[in-house]
Amino acid sequence: MSNIVDPLVGQIAARVRTERERRRWTLAQLADASGVSQAMISRIERGESSPTAVVLGKLSAAFQLSVASLLALAEGAQEAEGTQGHADGAVGVRRRDDAPEWRDPGTGYRRRQITGPHFPAEIAEIRLPAGARVPYPAAAFAFVRQVVWVLDGRLTFHDGDTVHELDAGDTIELGEPAERVFANTTDAECRYAVVLTRGAQP
Repeated sequence: MSNIVDPLVGQIAARVRTERERRRWTLAQLADASGVSQAMISRIERGESSPTAVVLGKLSAAFQLSVASLLALAEGAQEAEGTQGHADGAVGVRRRDDAPEWRDPGTGYRRRQITGPHFPAEIAEIRLPAGARVPYPAAAFAFVRQVVWVLDGRLTFHDGDTVHELDAGDTIELGEPAERVFANTTDAECRYAVVLTRGAQP
C-alpha cells in the first residue's frame, strides 16, 4: 500500500503550496486564515509531514475548496504524471489497485478517489475506522453540492446542530455550509461514498 499512499503525500504538499502561491499568500497569511501553524504548513509543503483530515479540512476551508476538491486536485496531478494510453487521463478503465488512496495519520481514515480529475462530479470512497471522528469547518463545504451515501456500517453524521444516524443504504444531501462531523461510534468500520459537484470557485 505504501507505493500508493507515499507519492500522494508529495502531491498534497505541492497542491497546498500551489493553492497558497496562487493567492499570493505568505505562510503567515495561510496560518491566520486556516488556524494551522506556520510550522505545520511549512512541514506539509515540504512533504515532511502528512496532514491529518482535520488539518486538511482547515486548509481547504481557508482556500474555499472542499477537502474532496483539494485531494482530487492532488490525485489528479499524480495521475497526470503516470498516465499512459490516454492523452488527457480522463477516460478508460481504472483498476482498483491503481487508484490513489490517502490515509489520515491521525484517525486511520482512508479515502480513495473514484472519478478522474476531468469528470464533472467528484466521487470518493471513504473507510472510517471504528471509533474515528473527523470534524470539518463550515467553509470546507463552500462552493459544492454534496451527497453522502453509506455503503457499509453505520455513520453518525453531525450536520451543524443536527445529528443523523445513517445505516447502510442511507443517504444525506447536504445544504448550506455548516460545521460537520463524520463519526463512527461502532466497533466496526464504516464505508461510505461522497458525491459532489463542483460549483463556482472563488
